Amino acid sequence: MNIKEISTEALAYLGDAVIELRVRELLVNRGISGSGNLNRESLLFVKAGAQAAAMTRLLGILTDEETAIYKRGRNMSGGNVPKSATMSEYRTATGMEVLFGHLHITGQQARIEQLFLIAYELKTETENR
Repeated sequence: MNIKEISTEALAYLGDAVIELRVRELLVNRGISGSGNLNRESLLFVKAGAQAAAMTRLLGILTDEETAIYKRGRNMSGGNVPKSATMSEYRTATGMEVLFGHLHITGQQARIEQLFLIAYELKTETENR
């Protein structure tokens, strides 16, 4: 499928899952267990406000193409803004989801990992040693 044929909404939907999976892997690798604990911890990463803060850490390091993809998602109309987020946070988070969805569809797993670590100020396994 041609990436340009995929709707912005579909990329956001996919990107949400990509980020969620990466967060879940991180939490499980940290040894967190119990669905309540895992869900509570995951909210620190996936709530619109948390994603918006994470995305602001990425803005200066994105390529021109990545920035355009992010803006495409950020400027997408519609959506239901959660009570816990502002419209700006929601739009920024949606832009992040579109970016991660696009990176996934285009097979850029290493870039997803790199951006995820920077966005959430995480260290790699080698940096933890």
